[in-house]
This record gives sequence, C-alpha cells and structure tokens, in this order.
Amino acid sequence: VDIVVLHVDDHKDLGAPRIFQRLENWIDPIEGRVVELCDPQTVTAAILSGALGMGSFLTPFLHYVPTADVRHLCQGPKCSETVDATVQRELIPDSLLDPDALRPSITLVPDGLGVGRGRYRFTSNLNDWLEGIDGSSDSTTGILLHIDMDYFCNRYDGDSDAIEYPGPLNPSLAEILDQIDTFTHALRCRGLLERLDDIVIAFSPGFFPAEFWAHSCERLLAGLGESPWLD
Repeated sequence: VDIVVLHVDDHKDLGAPRIFQRLENWIDPIEGRVVELCDPQTVTAAILSGALGMGSFLTPFLHYVPTADVRHLCQGPKCSETVDATVQRELIPDSLLDPDALRPSITLVPDGLGVGRGRYRFTSNLNDWLEGIDGSSDSTTGILLHIDMDYFCNRYDGDSDAIEYPGPLNPSLAEILDQIDTFTHALRCRGLLERLDDIVIAFSPGFFPAEFWAHSCERLLAGLGESPWLD
C-alpha cells in the first residue's frame, strides 16, 4: 500500500532519534530493548525512555516506509517557496552514548522533480501541498494527516525568552481561526476528509500558546468533520 503523509508543522521533525542500528534491528540504548515500528508497545517504551521523541519521529517512519510521499505544509518565515527533494536514508554515528553505534538519519536532497514515492515536498502553498491528491485518487493509497498546532502559531518555539521576544509566527486567535478555516476548506473541497486513514493533532506545548488550545482545537475538529470533545 502506498502512503501519503500530510505533515502540517513549523518543523520538519527529521532529527536522528536516539536508537541504534544493530544488525537487522533497532535498539533502544537506554533500556536495551528492540524497537519495532510495527509493535506499538516497543514504540511506547522507547518514547517513555526518551529514545524516541519530539523533533525526530518522522525519521524512523521514513526508514520503515521508504516509499512514503511526504507533503510538509509550513508557514513563513520558515517556508517561503515550494521545494521538492528526494528522501535519502542514512546512518550516522552516535554523539553521546556510543560513538561506535549508528543511528538512523534522513537527508533531503533538493532536485525540483516534483512529488511521488520516496519524496518530500516542503511548501507554504495549499495547492502545491495537495497536488495530485483528491477524493477520486487511488483508494489503495493510505493518507495520514499529522497536525502540529505550532503550524498555526509558534510564539515560543521552545524558548522561554519569547515572553519578551515573541517569534515571528505569532498571530492572534482570530487570525489562527481564519487560518484553520482556510486549511480545512482546502481538504474538504478536494473530498479528502473521507479519505484520511488517521488524524493526529499535537497541541505543541512550549511552541503553541496554551491560551489558544481550546478554541483552536474545537474549530479544527469541526472543520475536519470530527466531534469536538471540548465545551
């Protein structure tokens, strides 16, 4: 089955996770356990140990599913144009626990060759993001939607100094809600809401302001055709 990943985020999340390649297996060096993406219990254990986490979760997935077609939607100022690249899987030496161990890594090699299997599109344009994908496209293709709320506002970007010096992506709640409506309309008008096999929404604490969580998530869930769980 082909897979399209609709990644909506102010970050690529392609760092190297702290898991080691040992023969045919991945090992969590903190707990000494095998990590298999097809076994949720091992993934949960690696998250709890700190071997897998924020900023690197797409890397093991793209090693596990090298034919995935990744579409990354990102606002300015981090993204100002559409860039297409080949996803290159690599192994890099660990820099902390064992310099002889290798960790999975991803390099994006820009080439301007468009979208497709094993490729990564980085764009701020909704039409470019969804190019070639609609409700009538191949039904055997799985479509996964990951939304990190810092796509809509990244006031802090992990930096407490942003209280005094907020980041450049710091819109008001009204602007965020308008952006959410534009985003969900783009999916809906292409008939994609019924095609989504899974939706994950990350609140993004430390990046997306908590004061916006309730209203923005309610609007987002309603736009995606899901039942809001918030009053």
